[in-house]
Amino acid sequence: MTRTSQESVALTDLIDRTVDVARQDTLRLGRVVDTFEQTGFAALIMIPSAAVVTPLSGIPLFSSLCGLTIALFSVQWLIGRDQVWLPQWLGRRSLAGSKVREAMTRLRPAAAWLDGHSHTRVRFLFHRPFRFLLPLSCALFGAFMPLLELVPFSSSLLGGAVCLIAFSRMTRDGLYALIAILPVGAVVWALYALVLSG
Repeated sequence: MTRTSQESVALTDLIDRTVDVARQDTLRLGRVVDTFEQTGFAALIMIPSAAVVTPLSGIPLFSSLCGLTIALFSVQWLIGRDQVWLPQWLGRRSLAGSKVREAMTRLRPAAAWLDGHSHTRVRFLFHRPFRFLLPLSCALFGAFMPLLELVPFSSSLLGGAVCLIAFSRMTRDGLYALIAILPVGAVVWALYALVLSG
């Protein structure tokens, strides 16, 4: 895989490029990575997390696949890799291109709103020691998605949080990361405490 560069990219551009890539009958995850790896880990994480927010999350095991992908990319982002590693078995996972196009098209109005309402703020999140908080949060939220597989569409909450964190990193607008991390982090911690007490 080639080097990632963490380029700034508009969310609508990311969605439009995903729609273009999905014009083939079947879209493999490896093809998505090949297309977006040079835009950085945040952009790569945005694609599966956005997909989980859509009705695609109702497909059996789809949320688990996206969660594992998010966690894998987030860990690589966290440890500072400059190249993307994707297992062959995961790269071969595929979905009907028509379903991906429909899902991404539904997200475009929300993406346009986010693009129009973001600017540089809450910048401390992008500097030491806080800059590790974003990839760590994405890794944890992605890892929790398979656990929510039995509750249809529940993983969409975590997918939305990861979307906002990735968007925050791409635009350097830390406000969206705070909006995502604080409430969702509290819910995840409450669930974790509940499991321990049980």
